[in-house]
Amino acid sequence: MAKDDVTARGFSGKDYQDPPPAPLIDAAEVGKWSFFRALIAEFVATLLFLYITILIIIGHSSQSDPHQLGGNACGGVGILGIAWGFGGMIFILVYCTAGISGGHINPAVTFGLFLARKVSLVRAVAYMIAQCLGAICGTGLVKALQRDYFNRYGGGANQLAHGYSKGAGLGAEIIGTFILVYTVFSATDAKRNARDSHVPILAPLSIGFAVFMVHLATIPITGTSINPARSFGPAVILNREKPWDDHWMFWVGPFIGAAIAALYHQFVLRAGAGRSHPSV
Repeated sequence: MAKDDVTARGFSGKDYQDPPPAPLIDAAEVGKWSFFRALIAEFVATLLFLYITILIIIGHSSQSDPHQLGGNACGGVGILGIAWGFGGMIFILVYCTAGISGGHINPAVTFGLFLARKVSLVRAVAYMIAQCLGAICGTGLVKALQRDYFNRYGGGANQLAHGYSKGAGLGAEIIGTFILVYTVFSATDAKRNARDSHVPILAPLSIGFAVFMVHLATIPITGTSINPARSFGPAVILNREKPWDDHWMFWVGPFIGAAIAALYHQFVLRAGAGRSHPSV
């Protein structure tokens, strides 16, 4: 069927509608309750994320410590359990907050969506501040409840493992964050959401599973950040030299990975999305 025939029959060129690009500066949204509700959601979600995941890390360290009463080298949940904990929490929290704030819970995700014009600069900066404050509070809550274990086992802080170069750590964070943000873009793509009704329902699951897989691969290298707020909270509360020395890579790596994912999705995978054409 010719394109003119499709138009004449009243069909548009696309069977989905891309949302308009977010304005760079949108001062009007600051006066809306929905904006502050989204900030609260990001703060609380990141707080809960850090609280649960750091408890998992500390619990594993305690149970696998042979010098701890009842501990043994084969105890604890292991890397697999830690990875499931991080991925599972992201699945839960994205599911709970997606309809309120978008369920970012990660400055790198927010940065990638900002580059793709999915959120304004005002919202992006506000989200990142809320996420970092939530991470600090979540980590602080763990320390307040389990101070001895928190200090003894390093507070779940990210740092480069012995034997790995800084380049290896940075590369792990870049690639890991690329996988995560690429999954976020794919799971929230307007075209896929319109054509496949199951995609919006499965979005939190696919994002959580991406976090799980990346943790399996990179926990031995950096402890896996792929989320600057996740590294920032423990670094602030623990306040030891090694986590701070390596801290730069947990901002630079995720932001580079998020930028590459945004560019790849917007200018390669969706390069022709703005043109009207019959769907096939």
